[in-house]
Formats: sequence, structure tokens, C-alpha cells
Amino acid sequence: EVQLVESGGGLVQAGGSLTLTCSVSGLNLDEHGVGWVRQAPGKGREGIGCSDHLGRKEISNFARGRFTLSRDVSNNTAYLQMNRLKPEDTAVYFCAVAPVCALDYIHWSQGTQVTVSS
Repeated sequence: EVQLVESGGGLVQAGGSLTLTCSVSGLNLDEHGVGWVRQAPGKGREGIGCSDHLGRKEISNFARGRFTLSRDVSNNTAYLQMNRLKPEDTAVYFCAVAPVCALDYIHWSQGTQVTVSS
């Protein structure tokens, strides 16, 4: 059974930083793509970025320069480092796995709340 367990969310002031962790079991991250998606209150899901074992790495415009995706395949864990957070970054954040970044995500984490206060 594939499981993605996410941690690291919370409340932070604008301008602050948070790092989300996604611990994966049941598959090898060095054979898959892992990405991050968020959903703000009353809005649809919004892609943040993705990286995969083929070397593809993509990040959305709103995240570029502030958010960093990384992965530790030896620990089967992915990270989302978020800096210079803004109130509009408030959302539930999910990590997800796909065969490669060009394909749809097939496994999702439970999500973690990130709240940025002004």
C-alpha cells in the first residue's frame, strides 16, 4: 500500500518560512515524480511544482524564487521549503506522486494546513 504522510504545516507570520515534509512508503521516489499542490479556501487545487527521476523539474510562477522543491531518495522523502510567505499562500498543501511529472498524480497525502497571518 502506498502512503504519503505529510508534516510541517502551521501558522506563520507573513515573511516567514516553513518546510513541509512528505514521507513516502510503498514505492520508490527514485522511480517516480513527486509534486506539491495547494488548495486555498473556496478555490480549486493549484499546482506548485514537481520533480521526477528523469530530471524534469517545474515550478509555478507564483512559487518561483520563494519555494524550493527537493527530494531525498535515500529516505524516500520530499520537501517543500517555503520562504517569504504571504497571506495569499494560506491553503491546504498536499504532496502527490506520479509516474513522471508529465502525467497525473496517482497518490496523495492527507494534506496539511498552512496559515500565513498578516
